[in-house]
Amino acid sequence: MSDNELGLFLRTRREAVTPAEVGLPAGPRRRTPGLRRAELATLAGVSVEYVTRLEQGRDRHPSVPVLAALADALRLGTAERVHLHRLGKALGGQFTCTGGAAPNRSVRPTVRALLDHLEPAPALVLNRLGEILACTAAYRRLAEPLGLLDGPRPNLVRYVLTDPRARTAYPDWARAADQQVAALKQGLGRSDVQVAALMDELALAAGQEFTDRLAHLPGLPDATGTERLHHPEVGELRLSYETLQLPADDDQRLLVHLPADPATAAALDHLAGRHPGALRVVPAYPA
Repeated sequence: MSDNELGLFLRTRREAVTPAEVGLPAGPRRRTPGLRRAELATLAGVSVEYVTRLEQGRDRHPSVPVLAALADALRLGTAERVHLHRLGKALGGQFTCTGGAAPNRSVRPTVRALLDHLEPAPALVLNRLGEILACTAAYRRLAEPLGLLDGPRPNLVRYVLTDPRARTAYPDWARAADQQVAALKQGLGRSDVQVAALMDELALAAGQEFTDRLAHLPGLPDATGTERLHHPEVGELRLSYETLQLPADDDQRLLVHLPADPATAAALDHLAGRHPGALRVVPAYPA
């Protein structure tokens, strides 16, 4: 994992913003993807030397007004702004929201009841280690044949990064791996003892496939999107997903899948032994 997560995040966001998006001419001979450091500095009202120090990790404690100016200049969304604020806290890692508590592996009865009401949608509850704590019967029908629920404490991150079956289960495996590593890095990262231990384990088990992602991916996974899953009984599925964060004391998230096309809806109905139409297709989000 990079020891300069703030700098990594600023650089990747800078490189993702085109000059046209912020009203600047592209100009000839642009070798830098996105904005140049000097352009970001001008937009944020700081010196290019300061932007360089932040990206290189030589200054890790920018003020709140500077973070706000950078966020405005980079056109960050709400989730990205929250992530930037967390990375820029001038607390030296001495304070964490979890207070050093172990990952919560107890799912509240109300959350379990919510899962029941989500049937027949595939849905699951995960903690910050990616451990699968509870799921709907529909998700179990998807995951068990893939080996995803094997063992006493199944872990989605560990499965995707270290289980050979994951490369068949996820046709877009590289993207799935990116998302799982980004989710693991989100928030406290290595300052969380439990997360750090899992990172060390994955570094040994998955090698460069994991360590390269750890060093270069910002910790901001997609909260919503569409993924492909290959099921041995019904073939390829396209699933739209939504991530819902449970209350902070739970330290858990709810991941819900819905069919992204009619073929997937029919396949999920077949697995459930239901008549067609039990699950409605989620239309593509307008561009």
